[in-house]
Amino acid sequence: MARRSFLLRTGGAGLGLAFTGSLSQVLSAPAGALPLHGGPARRVGYGPLVSDPDGIVDLPAGFRYRVFSRTGDDLLDDGRPVPAAHDGMAAFPAERRRTYLVRNHEIDPEAVEEDGVAPVPQVPGHTYDPNGPGGTTTLVVGSDRRLLSHRVSLAGTAANCAGGPTPWGTWLTCEETDEVIDGVKHGYVFEVDPQRGGDPRPLTALGRFEHEAVSFDDKGRAYLTEDADGPHGYFYRFEPRQPHGHGRRDRDRGASLRAGGELSALLVPALGDADLSSVTEAGTEFRHVRWVPITVPDPDEGDTIRELHTATRIPKCEGTWAADGCIWWVSSRGDGPDAEEEGERSDGVHGGQIWCYDPQRSTLRLVVRFEQDHDFEGPDNITVSPFGYAVMCTDGEDDDQFMAGITPGGRTFPLAYNRLSNQEFAGACFSPDRSTLFANIQEPGLTLAIWGPWR
Repeated sequence: MARRSFLLRTGGAGLGLAFTGSLSQVLSAPAGALPLHGGPARRVGYGPLVSDPDGIVDLPAGFRYRVFSRTGDDLLDDGRPVPAAHDGMAAFPAERRRTYLVRNHEIDPEAVEEDGVAPVPQVPGHTYDPNGPGGTTTLVVGSDRRLLSHRVSLAGTAANCAGGPTPWGTWLTCEETDEVIDGVKHGYVFEVDPQRGGDPRPLTALGRFEHEAVSFDDKGRAYLTEDADGPHGYFYRFEPRQPHGHGRRDRDRGASLRAGGELSALLVPALGDADLSSVTEAGTEFRHVRWVPITVPDPDEGDTIRELHTATRIPKCEGTWAADGCIWWVSSRGDGPDAEEEGERSDGVHGGQIWCYDPQRSTLRLVVRFEQDHDFEGPDNITVSPFGYAVMCTDGEDDDQFMAGITPGGRTFPLAYNRLSNQEFAGACFSPDRSTLFANIQEPGLTLAIWGPWR
């Protein structure tokens, strides 16, 4: 539908969905309130972004940032280079008001061989495949937001893109590949303890596919997204055979995931053979969605779950996060039936969809849909803030990359703009004390701590 019609139907007036893709409005619009459909004036977000004199990241007035753990400049605690391609991340409480950050590195063998990027160094006892260049690092950040240490916590994996924190306080890191490297299968989820490091045993029950992210509902079920090259990916649910108690801390915290369970994929019967990009109106809700059992969660080399099982296809199924009884997740774009690459063709065209799955009601609702030319097109990583809105990292087709807030009603506002490069923000997460937003810029590879007048 036309942009203005879409905006009115989603209630997207004010700073956010009401602007029409103009970068100048985002960066320099006058601060203050804007009217909401003739009703009382109401401010949305934190105001316009202020240009950073250091050329790294623009933030709203009153906010500050600090940079640490840079690829190419900094060294790990053991003297080896900080690995490249910072991606998904989560924050966990540490002693003395410190914070653990467990951070992914989305590195594949070709990036090391052809581009010379720094791989994740191998660590005894925490390495899955010696030929895998990806993995995770764990950072300790002080209460003053200064880096105290950073070390490798998992190595020997590949293309660690996103993941998600577990209810029992660990990080699940996901391989966005189903490649077989010198006879070793990849495409799995691995668990990383912020204190003890990563477990190199893959969680095979969670499936072997091109994983993106994972989140959990209140009953301990895991939801996993698949950012497949082509055809489009699925949205999965894993029901553990032995559910883990919320907040319980076992010696083997991943025991419930390792004990197995049922993996299934989302099916929206009302769509028939169409993919999710065909849904064009925000607020659309599907009731009584179904879950198709995956009988072969760990397919052999040459096979994929998508070829063996039929479910609803989703273009660029990426970030996911849980909050307020809802599983938020993202389809970052739909390139339409005329896309140049066959594997990227979809039924509809959009610049990003953000969906809410309600496990209690078994409903699926489209919260917001972006046009292709919107400044916030290409939502990717997503998290939920402690302040009543979600935070999304964009990975659009143009050179302008943002972090943006989105309210439950679908209104958006800018949080940060990458002035350093045209590469995506990733791994947005808030510190346990809610004072700091941590995030990565994937290339040239750095981690940011952002703080200011949150509300």
